[in-house]
Amino acid sequence: MTDWHSTGFPAADAKDDFTRARRREQWARVATRLRGRPGDVRVLLPFDEVVTALGLRGKRRVGERLVGIDQIVGSVDRTRDFDRSFRPTSSVARARFERIATMARRGEDLPPVDLYRVGRGKDALYFVLDGHHRIAVASALGRGAINARVTEILTQLPVGPGLLASDLVTKTHERLFTERVPLPEEVRDAVLLRDPADYARLAEGVEAWGFRVMQQTGEPLDRQAVAARWWTDEYEPAIQLLRKAGLIGPPATHRTATAAHTSPAGTDAVDVSAPDGNGTTDAEAYLWLAEQRYLLLRSHRWDEKAMDRLRSERPRARRGQRRRGRP
Repeated sequence: MTDWHSTGFPAADAKDDFTRARRREQWARVATRLRGRPGDVRVLLPFDEVVTALGLRGKRRVGERLVGIDQIVGSVDRTRDFDRSFRPTSSVARARFERIATMARRGEDLPPVDLYRVGRGKDALYFVLDGHHRIAVASALGRGAINARVTEILTQLPVGPGLLASDLVTKTHERLFTERVPLPEEVRDAVLLRDPADYARLAEGVEAWGFRVMQQTGEPLDRQAVAARWWTDEYEPAIQLLRKAGLIGPPATHRTATAAHTSPAGTDAVDVSAPDGNGTTDAEAYLWLAEQRYLLLRSHRWDEKAMDRLRSERPRARRGQRRRGRP
């Protein structure tokens, strides 16, 4: 049941379980500070804020199943009694923790916990509706999974690995961008911007591009049509031209870029060269260079003249590059 020593006295062992778990939380807190990682890397994610940022679409009951404890990262009631690994952060939870730990050590059956699930597969995140202490005890006893009644929460945006509370502002702007620029689902994840304000700037640029197209063609287009045409007629050709001209580097996957975006220490850099020689994403490069193209040439066209002029200019560092350390 556990790799820790058992004296054969469940109540006494339960007290030791809490003490060890509490000590581990204290050491984890010190290690987080020494490594220079953001404080919210250890904080349980607030369910309501996560769902608001991602955009609620609906929910459905999944039923009872085993859930990996390391996938349970948040809470509905915003408790501060446990950290993200469900180690107790104070002595407030001691009495209930020890009572449940005693029952578990005696082999008594515990009711399943109630969880909300956001996302699917290995990237799914779970939030506790009821059962914080049972999860904490299971974790303290070295159990990798717990029986749970699961309700799936459907959201507009998918969740990504390593989501932190500090990422929710960016996720909110990303969701608003997808509402204004509803790209096809298969390419939606390719637009990654690390400065939240850039999503609004890019959305305005796409809407302006769509307005120019409608003026030129006399054809009314809804948001879905504008987004699809912008992607195929403007964004993809522009990225190919910029890459061919050596103004941006090879493509990075969305997951790689996200890892750099959420990396607390900023150690996982995106393997894409920015115009100023630093790491950036394709969407950031497109946005920056499109603005420079217009400032230099008063043109919205991508052609050799634009490439030559952009290549000859020495671009300034982007704001997003000064934010490399953000989670």
